[in-house]
This record gives sequence, C-alpha cells and structure tokens, in this order.
Amino acid sequence: MGFDTSGLLPLSDALQGMLEQLACCCDTEQLPLPEALGRILADDIASPLSVPPFDNSAMDGYAVRLADLAAGTPLIMAGKAFAGQPYQGEWPAGHCVRIMTGAPVPAGTDAVVMQEETRADGERITFLCQPVPGQNIRRAGSDMAKGACVLGAGTRLTPREMPLLASLGIATVSVRRPLRVAIFSTGDELKPVGTPLAHGDIYDSNRYGVKAMLARLGCDCLDLGILPDNPDLLRAAFIRADQEADVLITTGGVSVGEADFTKQLLDELGEIGFWKLAIKPGKPFAFGRLPHAWFFGLPGNPVSAMVTFDQLVQPALAKLAGQRFERPLQLQAVAAEPLKKSPGRLDFQRGILCQGPSGLEVRSTGSQDSAVFSSLSRANCYIVLERERGRVAAGETVTVEPFGGLLL
Repeated sequence: MGFDTSGLLPLSDALQGMLEQLACCCDTEQLPLPEALGRILADDIASPLSVPPFDNSAMDGYAVRLADLAAGTPLIMAGKAFAGQPYQGEWPAGHCVRIMTGAPVPAGTDAVVMQEETRADGERITFLCQPVPGQNIRRAGSDMAKGACVLGAGTRLTPREMPLLASLGIATVSVRRPLRVAIFSTGDELKPVGTPLAHGDIYDSNRYGVKAMLARLGCDCLDLGILPDNPDLLRAAFIRADQEADVLITTGGVSVGEADFTKQLLDELGEIGFWKLAIKPGKPFAFGRLPHAWFFGLPGNPVSAMVTFDQLVQPALAKLAGQRFERPLQLQAVAAEPLKKSPGRLDFQRGILCQGPSGLEVRSTGSQDSAVFSSLSRANCYIVLERERGRVAAGETVTVEPFGGLLL
C-alpha cells in the first residue's frame, strides 16, 4: 500500500493516504422521495422548472403600473388576486389590483406597494410612497432557474433538502444503497451490558458508540458481537465480514500485546496500511484491507475509539458511501485555564466551548485519560493542540473544533 508502518504517522498523512485509495462502492437505486431521507444522492439533480414558476407578489398590497401613479391621484381598485386565484379581468388605466402574498402579478405590473403604505377609501386607494420598478415582486426563476443544478451528487438528504425536492415536483430520486459495515469488539475481559461482572471484567461499551455513529451515518450494521482473544474465532469473523460487508470495524486488539491477534490476522488475510498514529488519544489505530472489504481497527480505550472514528473513519466511510464530506469547522478560542500537553502528538482534548465576555472561551472537561469516557460525554468540542505544542497557559489562543452531528 505504500504507507509508512515504522513510526507514528501524522493524522493528515494517514487521512490523505486512506482517501486516495478509497472509492465509492455502493450501487444506486431509485426511491420514492419520502423514503429517501438520510440517503446519499447518486446523481446531480437539475431543476425541472423555474422557482417561482411565475412573477408573484412578495407582500399583501396593491399591484400597480408606475405610469398610473405619476399623476399622484388615487387609483381605483379593479379587482383582487389571491394565491391560486390570479386576477384575470380588465385592468384599465388609473386602476390597481388588490393582491395577496404569493399571487401571480397581473401582466403589466411594475411594482407591488405593501398595504401599510396605502390608504383605502372604499375602492379608491391613495399611495403614500413612490415605489421603484420591481418592488415587492418575486421574479420567475429568481430562486431556481429551470435546468440549474440544485443538489449535487454526494449530497446526503436531510430535512433541509426534502422540501426543496418536493417543491420541484420530484417524486423519486436516485440514491446510493447504504454502506454495509460489520463490527465486533475483542477482549476476554469484555462482557455484555446487563450481566454481572467478575473481577477483572468490564462492560463492552465501544460497540454501542460505534453502532450509534454508524446509524447517524446511515450505514447498515452487521453486529458480530463480542469475540474473545481466540485467533480461530477472530479469523472466522474476519472472513464472514469480508464476505458480507463493505467494511469491517473492530475495537480493541490493535495494540502490541501477546493476546492482540488483529494485526496477525490482517497480515494473514489481507494487507496492513498503517498501524500507529501521531495523535492523542488514538495512537493504536489500524487501517488495511481484506480481499473484498476495507478494515479499520479502533483502539480499545473508549475515548480513543470515538475520536479516531470521528476524525478518520467518518471521512473514509463517506467516500466509500459516495458522500461529499466537508472537514469540520475549526475556530479560535481563549483557554480559560491551563491545559497539560507534551510535544510529540496532535492532541484532541475534550473541552467545553462557550461565549465569554470578550469572545469564545474553552475549558477542559477534566481528566484527559483515554479511558475516562465522562470527559467526552461532558464535552461539546475538541481542543486541537498542535503536535509540537507543549503546555498551554490560561489566556493563550487555541484551536477548537465544535462537535458535529456525529457526536451531538
């Protein structure tokens, strides 16, 4: 694969190396619009019509011709126009048309004067202002022109896009099938939630986080459960995942302990891209491939698993699923308290971002140990501290990355 496996790989190099190899692997299907929420568009969508389809009024008021207002005398109301009930009668000189918001403006209309700028005396309307051409008129196609691309391929359909497509009369859309992702946790110490713990046991929590994030990303999840540190059982799970899924994600088993068989099996069944990253938390993160599926090995520590999924696996899955992915927003904030940091690795500390008296401020959630999951559950952002940066003093400026939809 051409990756460096000898040392700690910078996050940017790891991400670039992965994305250069990945390509969309999801076929397309046609779905009725109501069933397409959360799916990824396979093709660009061009508007089949102009929006709005006709010139219409942006206000409740009166449609006028500027020439009729030149005399400065009241105009006679010729009739009314409502949304869905256009005015279709005669419109003699010296007259105006009462018009409601959204109604088509009569042919020849130069402007719409809002009703608050008029005075009515029966059918005689006095205008208290001099409108400019086009005032309060929404022109046909001013929102979307017929034939214009309104949504690009790779767009995930959210509640913001659904009414847009409906407004264009689009009943079916071409979308990508969901990415199929197999997951399992490894470790003799892991036990299912709801069962008693013996001395030395812990509950399997990582799978719940991974499944929740996969659900947010619209993936189909094949949950293979908890597997003990047994190479034969692990090999069978690797083979099944390779046969039934596009991606395999494991948690745990990617360190260098005697009972960590994941690297050994990946060497045997597929290829290893890289194994160790220059980030904290998340140093023991693995990327590789099996004959038919891509592989991501998350660390066993719960915070490390969530951070590496967010920073590395999420953009990789987006590319495999055919989704356009934008890197998260990063901002500058003032550290409200000192932050511990040793040079050597890019550090994603968990923080609480808020508006202070003079701008954005951020403080730590407490212990940044990768096994302390409460530090992540209390946070609303990462404090992103550069690889060579050391201890941060209160008052220094730091980079913060507010949590996106994956973690909120």
